[in-house]
Amino acid sequence: MKISREIKTGIIVIGGILLFILGFSYLKSTSIFDNNKTLYAVYDHVGGLQVGTPVTINGLTVGKVQDIRFKDTKGNLLVTFSVENSFVFSKNSKAELYDTGILGGKGIEIKPVFDGAAPAQTKDTLITNTKSGLTDLVQQQLGPLKTKIEGAVSNADSLLVNFNEILDDKAKGDLRETISNLNLVMHSFKGSAATLNSLLGGNKESLSSSIKNIGTITDNFSKLSDSISNAGLGSTLKRLESTVGNLDALLAKIEKGEGSLGKLMNDEKLYANLTDASKELDLLLQDFRLNPKRYVNVSVFGKKQKQYNLPENDPAEKVEN
Repeated sequence: MKISREIKTGIIVIGGILLFILGFSYLKSTSIFDNNKTLYAVYDHVGGLQVGTPVTINGLTVGKVQDIRFKDTKGNLLVTFSVENSFVFSKNSKAELYDTGILGGKGIEIKPVFDGAAPAQTKDTLITNTKSGLTDLVQQQLGPLKTKIEGAVSNADSLLVNFNEILDDKAKGDLRETISNLNLVMHSFKGSAATLNSLLGGNKESLSSSIKNIGTITDNFSKLSDSISNAGLGSTLKRLESTVGNLDALLAKIEKGEGSLGKLMNDEKLYANLTDASKELDLLLQDFRLNPKRYVNVSVFGKKQKQYNLPENDPAEKVEN
């Protein structure tokens, strides 16, 4: 059977159309013969999401992004993607936008929800969420740090300006002179340190001997302390404390006028009587010294004792009067 030229031409045209449709579908990352469901998600910013980007569930690729376009005049973006029908999840599941790598790139991960609601069907719009990537987290952390650094730099600049205003030519000269003097002091300290090192090096043996002597003295003090401790110093101190307590009690009684000594020290009449007696005894001794014949008259041969006549201007008479 002969096929006419028109039929051959028609077959070629139809084949070309089919090849064009298959090629276009391949370029759009869609398949004509698949049975995936088509879902939608709305984002205010997709961060570089591309058509053909894989759609995953728990890390497994289950579909691809088919189309991205503006949804309204506010700039919201409508993302169309396909998902295999082999996995069933609720229409309340979330389509989360996340970073696919450190260098950039975005992907969609479906967070499946099994809440008993109706399963997701073709042309359903899922709830969306955007997960902060590493770049966003770094920017969030570096933002406050940048502000602080800018403030610190501004304060440092103001400080330097004020410092330059304070430091006139005279102050700068004084500062240079101070730094020069400080340098000289450091050199002097360096020389002193060298001298001290040489001195210590030359007297190393003497220092070692002195340290040993100090150790010996310390040991002797330790032994002396042990000897004092073993000699009963504690009991002696206790007895001394008891004696001081008794003496304190005795002094308290004397102060109150208790006992003979207390009465002697606190009785004013007794004090006055003793004072008077002392004066009279003093006068008596003085009269005895000046007029012994008044008190002693010895006769060796048995003569009668002569009557004693009181001399004129006798001190005893003044005492009697």
